[in-house]
Amino acid sequence: MKGLSHDGLRQGIGLIGPMGLICPASYWSNRSHRSYSLQPPSVLTPEKTLALIQVMLHLLTLMPVLIVGSIALDDIKTQTEKRLDLLGGSASYASVAASFFDQVNLVGIVGSDFPKPHLDLFRQRQIDLTGLQIVDGKTFRWGGEYEADMNKRQTLYTELNVFETFTPTLPPVYRASSIIMLGNIGPNLQNHVLDQVERREFVVADTMDLWITTTRPELLKLLERIDLLVLNDGEARQLTEDDNLVRAARKILDLGPKYVAVKKGEHGCLLLSRDQFFSCGAYPIEKLFDPTGAGDTFAGGLAGYLASLRRPVIEFADLKRAVVHGSMLASFCVESFSLDRLKTLTPTELDERYRFFRAMSHFDN
Repeated sequence: MKGLSHDGLRQGIGLIGPMGLICPASYWSNRSHRSYSLQPPSVLTPEKTLALIQVMLHLLTLMPVLIVGSIALDDIKTQTEKRLDLLGGSASYASVAASFFDQVNLVGIVGSDFPKPHLDLFRQRQIDLTGLQIVDGKTFRWGGEYEADMNKRQTLYTELNVFETFTPTLPPVYRASSIIMLGNIGPNLQNHVLDQVERREFVVADTMDLWITTTRPELLKLLERIDLLVLNDGEARQLTEDDNLVRAARKILDLGPKYVAVKKGEHGCLLLSRDQFFSCGAYPIEKLFDPTGAGDTFAGGLAGYLASLRRPVIEFADLKRAVVHGSMLASFCVESFSLDRLKTLTPTELDERYRFFRAMSHFDN
């Protein structure tokens, strides 16, 4: 069921039970990953009934995950192939990734030249486009070339076009969003989005080396307003001027976020809070086609998974699973160009890779 993961169901309501009563999630027993059985219901006491009503009311007030970022047309060149006019941009990757777990409200801007098949993809993934601005002019374009070592990339050109004047404006229905993913755009725009939000429960933000260098004051202001910062290892070192990633992450926590996720590419991801630590390995990719957007896919998958839980409070254990789900989707993303692999991705493939991640991390009988 899209919009409510199995974990979300366990935290919310179960199903219609005997006598038409709604059986609370406590009636479910976890037998294996994503496999649950219904146990005989106990008597609904007044206390349990009140707790159930509170959960239901909370579920009714939750909104789809809000994702704000860039939408682009990319030209990608590798050592073996060149592809033109690919769907790109942080919001594109993040929203499609999040849509595997929850409904998505997308805010971005494209020009009148933006291909209709890309819009159709968003709609097929049940991504709401009320917040998408389509204006006269050309869509943001980016071109890049990868070396044989695909950790090394050269930007060939950047044409901001209509994105240069982009001011993210949230439709009224978006302003009560619970889970917010601020894609890799300027921190002034990210702060502007938060200024419009009426109620938020968890905010994820991505950033990059450019913003650390050119807009540091705005970035520091943003860090005081978010729950989780996502950045790569080089950016963590740059922001804190510390080469040790664990120390760097702790310094970032001192700047405001409750949590920090440090992406390490083919070496996985570190997740830290002030008193907890988690390391997620990377899926062993033997054939890497295009790493563009992998980080955005990771962040979007993470945010979408958190939204699917339908929880009033996000715990570190939730974030650990979210990091794994984001890593799973990123591992699929790099198996083809642009979003091509995510277009064909099936629930069965996701489940198989989840089991692989579990087996990869398990060491104690």
